[in-house]
Amino acid sequence: MLLQVRNISKSFGGLNALRNVCFSVREGEIHALIGPNGAGKTTMLNIISGIESPDSGEIVFKGEIVNGRPPEKRAKKGLSRTFQHLELFNDMTVIENIMVGCYLKTRSGFFRSGLLLPGTKRDEREIYERSCEILDYINLSKRRDEMAKTLPVGEQRVLEIGRALATEPDLLLLDEPAAGLNIRETRELGELIGKIRKERGVTVLIVEHDMELVMRISDNITVLNFGEVIADGPPIEIQKDPQVIAAYLGEDE
Repeated sequence: MLLQVRNISKSFGGLNALRNVCFSVREGEIHALIGPNGAGKTTMLNIISGIESPDSGEIVFKGEIVNGRPPEKRAKKGLSRTFQHLELFNDMTVIENIMVGCYLKTRSGFFRSGLLLPGTKRDEREIYERSCEILDYINLSKRRDEMAKTLPVGEQRVLEIGRALATEPDLLLLDEPAAGLNIRETRELGELIGKIRKERGVTVLIVEHDMELVMRISDNITVLNFGEVIADGPPIEIQKDPQVIAAYLGEDE
């Protein structure tokens, strides 16, 4: 297993956000984490990525317990993410946003490059070329020199995914990437996620409310409700699970 979540619990001011959550993500799959609002999905992603620490339990990535490792250390190990609320560098250009992601894998790093230390010119050239390649891959080359904040929401979502790809992840965490997108943009997003898995071999863990998208692209689904796992399995089983229908899929019926 690429990722194992073992008995993770987390409370905030006496409120149990997660209770003994367990699930695994296999290498090469698209795994969805779904549930009603407040089920603990984003908290779970924050714990996996190192933004928050669990009260108990273990996060095992590539066979190693990563509890206590900060987000940047986990990113260097191959774990990257996007956010429910866009976290772009709005006053930087599109290509500069991608380049920030690329710095994680360079010999010089972001701050050394800013100091123009020896070897940084070569790194800068390689980073620019690689960033251009990523922009072409996500179909944003035409926006290369525009400010990130001027892009439509759909393209900003794609740009954030591109920046995450620039870190060369083995596991990509996507937190509600279809939020604010129309039907066409959501369909194109699903195609991009599938393309990233197929062509780049990146495993994906996605939190998403759009059930049509989830059921179409996912290999396996874990369902949270009130911080607990109530179902785990392939989409066809999740769709028929009575607890899932009652807690989430059927909540509007």
